[in-house]
Amino acid sequence: MTRTEALIALNLSMDIGSVRLLRLLDVFGSPEEIVTASFGQLTEVAGLEEHIARKLTMLGSSRLEQELTCIARGGISVLTIYDDAYPRSLRYVSDMPIVLYIKGSLTEADVLAIAMVGCRSPSFYGIEQAERFASEFACRGITVVSGMARGIDTRSHEGALKAGGRTIAVIGSGLGNVYPPENRPLAERIACSGAVMSEFPMNADPARFNFPRRNRIISGLALGVLVVEAGRNSGSLITARYGLEQGRDIFAIPGKIDSPQSFGTNSLIRDGAWPVSCIEDILDALPFLQSCRPQAARDTATAGDPAASLSCLETALYNIISHHPVTIAALMEQTGLSIAPLSSMLLSLQMKRLVTQVSAGTYIRSSDAR
Repeated sequence: MTRTEALIALNLSMDIGSVRLLRLLDVFGSPEEIVTASFGQLTEVAGLEEHIARKLTMLGSSRLEQELTCIARGGISVLTIYDDAYPRSLRYVSDMPIVLYIKGSLTEADVLAIAMVGCRSPSFYGIEQAERFASEFACRGITVVSGMARGIDTRSHEGALKAGGRTIAVIGSGLGNVYPPENRPLAERIACSGAVMSEFPMNADPARFNFPRRNRIISGLALGVLVVEAGRNSGSLITARYGLEQGRDIFAIPGKIDSPQSFGTNSLIRDGAWPVSCIEDILDALPFLQSCRPQAARDTATAGDPAASLSCLETALYNIISHHPVTIAALMEQTGLSIAPLSSMLLSLQMKRLVTQVSAGTYIRSSDAR
């Protein structure tokens, strides 16, 4: 059994998150050893309840084989916390998912992402604003992350797709049991120009308790959370709360004071969320996104200016490098990029004489650069 297979097996119990996994690894050393441990050995681990230990010992090889077959048939890729391609931003999330099932693909450019969430029964105003903001994000090369639920989530994905941009859907069921069922065609379209993602086993049902749990991933993948429309008890408020805990900026679109769909957004603004009326309000608050320009503006950039020919991600990196030395470790922390793509972009910026390496692993904006 490989390490990835062992982690998939552990994830099948739906009771093993990264917190329990680390506790188990302290005792057994590897995921493979955890899977083969006896009930008695598992119950000796401090804090591991007996019913979870029993579920782990009852998984059986046949259930894992069925899961692996479903993964293969569905054309699904699996990322674990041991994989370099695992989203760096999620590594800072409390109880990060140990396994991610992905249909489609993730790219390094997805670090430039905004989460868009809202109620399932939006007004016409909410629908209009969700599509408008998602489209404008997409035109600037910013990935739209949402939960593919009915209402605002769906309209946010649609807005990004119509603009030809990238979008990521994080769902509260297995990828073999997409919910809501009417969004299965949408899921296929998202997978062609982004990714549909879940931490739940392939055929997991859309249980009520899954959705609050998946919300931490939605906010964790993004630089900020935009709540478009939300009622008093909207699940999107849970996403906003997770975002606050993760250090993300929270944005809300103001609504009519007598509209039930605006109670949540107006309350967020009262409690300190950024009120927004246009995409520039969000870009101004997030330095890493400030230099993202619409595609048309990027296409007409002048050849005489080296900075004008940069990709959106390179421009974002260049934008946060100043005339004060900064280490590559600090840049990894600020951008969420892993070492390989970050080093590649830094080399590109050096070749264009926009950035200078002043010492090993330390960079500064070139003296002749603005």
